[in-house]
Amino acid sequence: MKLVYPALFSPWEEGSGYTVEFPDLPGCVTEGATLAEAIEMAEDAASGWVLGELEDGNPIPPASSPASVSAADGEFVSAVVLDMDAYAEKYGNKAVRKNLTIPAWLNTFAEKQQLSFSKVLTDALTNIYQQAN
Repeated sequence: MKLVYPALFSPWEEGSGYTVEFPDLPGCVTEGATLAEAIEMAEDAASGWVLGELEDGNPIPPASSPASVSAADGEFVSAVVLDMDAYAEKYGNKAVRKNLTIPAWLNTFAEKQQLSFSKVLTDALTNIYQQAN
């Protein structure tokens, strides 16, 4: 899933760096010593913010139009693209408890093999996810 959010880039008074804020993501602020670094940091900060919301079961905030974000003199607004699938695959680690039903004979077999049901299911779903993407 790709998301796009407007970000407000504010230049530092003492150098070439920027502070970056996301009006649609409360408290999501980062910075970089160069424009390139500020963009990278903005992608990472916003992706982490959104992933945290998703892992907590909260909805993803809708993105404002970049034209609706006002910038003071010297500031500028730019769209930042978030690749949430790639970010979640790399950094997502919150576990969710799931109950499942399997045939009794399969349960007996798995227990005799000392298999972890969670690991088997995670490995299988990861494999399916990777094949689909």
